[in-house]
Amino acid sequence: MVLLLRYRSLTINLTPLLIPKSHSFHTLQSFRNPKNLISIPRISSSSSSSNNPTTTTNRSISDAAKFAKSVLFVPPGVEIEELTDDMVLPGSNIVIGPFAGHSQIKEVEFVKSSARARDCPKDDRPEIAILGRSNVGKSSLINCLVRKKEVALTSKKPGKTQLINHFLVNKSWYIVDLPGYGFAKVSDAAKTDWSAFTKGYFLNRDTLVCVLLLIDASVPPQKIDLDCANWLGRNNVPMTFVFTKCDKMKATKGKRPDENIKAFQQIIRENFKVHPPWILTSSVSGLGRDELLLHMSQLRNYWDQ
Repeated sequence: MVLLLRYRSLTINLTPLLIPKSHSFHTLQSFRNPKNLISIPRISSSSSSSNNPTTTTNRSISDAAKFAKSVLFVPPGVEIEELTDDMVLPGSNIVIGPFAGHSQIKEVEFVKSSARARDCPKDDRPEIAILGRSNVGKSSLINCLVRKKEVALTSKKPGKTQLINHFLVNKSWYIVDLPGYGFAKVSDAAKTDWSAFTKGYFLNRDTLVCVLLLIDASVPPQKIDLDCANWLGRNNVPMTFVFTKCDKMKATKGKRPDENIKAFQQIIRENFKVHPPWILTSSVSGLGRDELLLHMSQLRNYWDQ
């Protein structure tokens, strides 16, 4: 089955995708249908011409549930049979459930930079890490989320983040800005060290709720991104794909962003049992900001229960 996602003049054909089977959430994909969104089967619809209304309704519910199981990220507390299209965040495959709560950021405070995972803050606050290839727009996304300029350092030179940076949000949880991978103009030895201590963070951080893996929608799928996603999947690290630069809807070089996103998801489907949640964003236009924060809130609240 193919999903049809419309965003402004953007049309994306998306096939069902996948996520690590050990992830604690049910992973399904679909979309909400206001204006700029997609079209999904209605759980309660009964468009068949069957002579038996009850049989028709049951069949439509069953078909919709099968669809949901193949394409939606459904969090705990949501029954597949109760899904409606307005439960799915725009521009994503993420269903919002009962654990979604207050998501707005009122205050943010830089806490510390750490060169090693064991030097990170040692409290029990949940944390969501942000990871991506250098120049993917990681710092810009963090600044967009917190709505403050230069909370995270932005630069025209990729690779400026070289430490594990913790930002305390609303005095209750952390955004963790991790070093970007690839393209950084540093020594090969330094690149190896970054990889080693970042992996140590993923494998030994009990308070890690999820990794937001940023993917540049303006370029074709990059092997380094796919390798990172596969490593996280093999090590059972929960992740959400965050497609950045989605305001750049027209192709400048090569393929259009919608084609790049489709190609990336097709590759992920071949390597994962179930596709992780994903969302479209733009730090320039603010696309996906509120929706991503809401998704982060339900992940944190479920972890913190």
